[in-house]
Amino acid sequence: MGDLLQVTDGDFDQEILKSDIPVLVDFWAAWCGPCRAIAPVIEELAKDYAGKVKVAKMNVDENSKTPVKFGIRAIPTLILFKNGNVVDQITGAVAKTQIENAIKKLL
Repeated sequence: MGDLLQVTDGDFDQEILKSDIPVLVDFWAAWCGPCRAIAPVIEELAKDYAGKVKVAKMNVDENSKTPVKFGIRAIPTLILFKNGNVVDQITGAVAKTQIENAIKKLL
């Protein structure tokens, strides 16, 4: 998986909200087709932006607190954080270029 980080309710604040670089979090589930469809794109982005942007995945079936806190109602949902704040949110399986454009706005 390269530089892809798996986060849980337990380490979310430390890994995401206290990160000193921008973070892209992919909220997903194993049974979700569109989630599986964008997984390779998320992995590519983790490699492409290594050191500049932290890329993380959170399984919504195994972690219920964090998705509720951020109002996740549909998956996949990608949330971009900078300095602990939500900067952008993308829902659904979208093109890599759309995700990249959102990342570039953070840098």
